[in-house]
Amino acid sequence: MNPTQTDASSDAQPGAKLPAHETVYQTLRGQILFGELAPGQAVTIQGLVESLGAGMTPVREAIRRLISDGALVFQGNRRVSVPLLRDSDLDELIYARKTIECQLARLATSKVSAEDIAELEAIDAALDKAISSGDVAGYLVQNYRFHTRLYSHADAPILSDLADRLWLRFGPSLRVVCGRLGTQSFPDRHKDIIEALTRKDAELAALAMERDVAQGMEQVSQGLDQGS
Repeated sequence: MNPTQTDASSDAQPGAKLPAHETVYQTLRGQILFGELAPGQAVTIQGLVESLGAGMTPVREAIRRLISDGALVFQGNRRVSVPLLRDSDLDELIYARKTIECQLARLATSKVSAEDIAELEAIDAALDKAISSGDVAGYLVQNYRFHTRLYSHADAPILSDLADRLWLRFGPSLRVVCGRLGTQSFPDRHKDIIEALTRKDAELAALAMERDVAQGMEQVSQGLDQGS
């Protein structure tokens, strides 16, 4: 997977050509999600037109959607930037992630098949490889893939959409912190989640997800404090 390509775009029908505005949105969204645009980094609309090789209209539409998602803020003078996370933002994100993502894990437990679990294990193996090799971009992509693939089995599109929007809020800061602390500072609870899924224990899956979220967000908080 291209680091700037999210599962939403990669799941399109083979050979299907996305409209220009959707292609630009997915590309720019991926750049934000995986930290290619850093928090606080201001970019001009014209600069995005040039870097994305796209027209002004689809770029403006993508920016409008991403502002609505909370992934960008308008700075004036035709500039936008990825918002910086405040301590209060982190508190809200932790609460929201625990509430929504634990429920998604709980709902997915009864629906995943053995093949689905095998796919999650393969993603987790790729994540482990990225951690051990210090591949920050690979870590971010595989970590996101694990969560989104799991949540896709919950059959809860509203909650899944909310979870995805939350990831847009902290993804850029996660990239910054990984750069400061290294990937090995971010162990995960994915194997605990997989074990709970295998056992069809929904409450254990929710608990493992809660611990995964808490551990990851605590690392983000500590990493941002060190950089301030």
